[in-house]
Amino acid sequence: MPRELQNSQDLFLHYLAAEKRLADNTIRSYQADLDSFLFFLCHKNISLQQISSQQIRDFFSHCLKKGISLRSNGRRLSTLRGFFRFLLAEKLITTDPTKILELPKSSRILPEDLSVAEVDRLLAGSRGLLPVSLRNSAMLHLLYATGMRVSELVSLPLMSININAGFVRVLGKGSKERLVPFGEEAKDRISGYLRHGRGLLLNGKKSTSLFVTARGKAMTRIRFWQIIRETALRAGITKKISPHMLRHSFATHLLARGADLRSVQLMLGHADIATTQIYTHVDSGRLQEIHRKFHPRSRKKE
Repeated sequence: MPRELQNSQDLFLHYLAAEKRLADNTIRSYQADLDSFLFFLCHKNISLQQISSQQIRDFFSHCLKKGISLRSNGRRLSTLRGFFRFLLAEKLITTDPTKILELPKSSRILPEDLSVAEVDRLLAGSRGLLPVSLRNSAMLHLLYATGMRVSELVSLPLMSININAGFVRVLGKGSKERLVPFGEEAKDRISGYLRHGRGLLLNGKKSTSLFVTARGKAMTRIRFWQIIRETALRAGITKKISPHMLRHSFATHLLARGADLRSVQLMLGHADIATTQIYTHVDSGRLQEIHRKFHPRSRKKE
């Protein structure tokens, strides 16, 4: 990659980390999007100032031919817009080539969720008396009880949990902290893990992490992903399950039982309530029930 393009990317990523304080995973996503675009430009032999709207359109045509979805292209264009706005503000370019471009149109795809019965089976399948079983059960119960992201779950420090109060302090995207409540069942599972599991897993080692592996190290996202899939198989759940599915189920089940959108937004750690609104899908039967219950003219007058 030409040095000018590489330097501009490095400056932007440093800005996202140092000034915007975005999470590492988010910055890696930006970097991957920019890598795709800038490597595409490498074959064009053009400078930063020469990048035009047409070349960006050519890039997206190339992406579509490779089978990349409209939704992914929408995310990539959002990244490029942020990149070129930054370059314009820094006076590294004189015009923004993304200004006249539109985001690709795509329907929003809802992530699949688990039914309450499936969640019950999953949580029941994690039970056991071994230290790893106590840990797995505590992690699954806490994940469903709080709806936190898997990256937030595995990075929880021991001091983040307050069992008596029933709150956990979560460090979310952009290093923003939030307090999320959890219920009695999660309290019991976490208490059992702390009393009878964590110390045995550490085996004399020191760790500030709440959840540790059998080798006494901090739990990783990949390992927990494996744990949740193994537990789902034992529970007879055939869906291709992921930690995010429990996060989605948390939000869906709360809203289905009447929780307000703003409270769910705060617990999920969404900066924009529009992101939380994808969880508000309800079936027509529930809409009819709400209409009958609350509309002043939904019933015949005697």
